Amino acid sequence: MTPPMLLNLSNHPSDKWSEGQTTAANQQFGEIVDLPFPQIAPDATKADIAKIAQDYLQKVQEIGQPIDTAIHIMGEMTLTYQLVGLLKDAGYRCYASTTVREVYEQEPGKKTVIFQFVNFREY
Repeated sequence: MTPPMLLNLSNHPSDKWSEGQTTAANQQFGEIVDLPFPQIAPDATKADIAKIAQDYLQKVQEIGQPIDTAIHIMGEMTLTYQLVGLLKDAGYRCYASTTVREVYEQEPGKKTVIFQFVNFREY
């Protein structure tokens, strides 16, 4: 059996995570493996999203099996929705990261947003 892992399917590479998020992931899941979330065109159709979801299900299955792989999935909402459904049907445990969001308005139309990791929540 391969070591347990968290497959990070998001636009946030794990080497950029806070120490708290990395520690929580390692303790809860084991090794972290990154799979970048795809860019989704704003004019993508429902059929386009379904095709991408099927392609990513296959990629995930090539990386790890449900018995030893949890999926951290955060990205464009319609693909996330479809892909989480496919992954769960295939037996994978899927998680979102929860955060506290701090927003600082610098001037009209410009702000700084800081996210502080709290935990992983199962879909």
